[in-house]
Amino acid sequence: MLKKLLAGAAALALTAASAGADALDDIAKRGKIVVGVKADYAPWGMRDAAGNLVGMEHDMIDDFVKRVSKEVGKPIALEKVVVVSSNRMQFLQQGKVDMFIATMSNKPDRREVVGIVQPDYYSSGVAILAHKDSGIDGWDSLSGKKICGIQGAWYNKDHGLKNGARIVAFKGVPEVEKALIDGRCVGWIYDDSAFIPRKVNEPDKWADYTIATPTIDDVPWGAAVALDEVDGRLGKLLSSAIMDWHASGWLVDLEAKWGIPPTAWLARMRDSCRAREKICNDAYDDESS
Repeated sequence: MLKKLLAGAAALALTAASAGADALDDIAKRGKIVVGVKADYAPWGMRDAAGNLVGMEHDMIDDFVKRVSKEVGKPIALEKVVVVSSNRMQFLQQGKVDMFIATMSNKPDRREVVGIVQPDYYSSGVAILAHKDSGIDGWDSLSGKKICGIQGAWYNKDHGLKNGARIVAFKGVPEVEKALIDGRCVGWIYDDSAFIPRKVNEPDKWADYTIATPTIDDVPWGAAVALDEVDGRLGKLLSSAIMDWHASGWLVDLEAKWGIPPTAWLARMRDSCRAREKICNDAYDDESS
């Protein structure tokens, strides 16, 4: 009888321990964190001439892995899994990645699917990069025109189809760029943050293209963990890292490092985090979300 009671107690203890385990425990046990990253969104996520994954977000991820190693008290290896706009949330839901920092706009419907941590780390708006002969000179001039877009991007519908554009959707940025250069579409609907570095860093290639619409719907970017981990140790550690990155001015420095024109949003977030304002805390509220 005593053996049965002891066995039962051991089983209950094991069950309780398992129930209390979280993503950070799993990461520590395997000695590796798996992170979803972009390879098609220069200069936030791209491949260099040697094929290495680099960019502003990759610098952020490298720093975060150091923080994870310190938190769990042992070296943690990094495995990067390349994601695109159409699969990054699914990969997190399916457990293929532990988290991602992958140029994702922080939208309320997405917070129901994955655990987007607070605060946001970057921000961008929607615009159209169009050929100079496209006839596009504003959002109300898109009707009937073929506009390239990325599969799964929310603005294809909200600002493309809504304004009468004929959206031609592709899996990733390289396919869109080729289609635009080849003339299979006259414009590209995307984040303005992607257009500016292209115009700055590749002026000859993009000499015949201009940002032909006002930038609208400025939306912050969020890093994400699994939905049930957003308030867990991994989610809170990621929130803490982002707050530090803002307050230290490191994200502003990374903009300069990667040739990104300085954004007013990032400068405001630096100041807000230094002042410990609500928008720079680790939980959503009505004012900051």
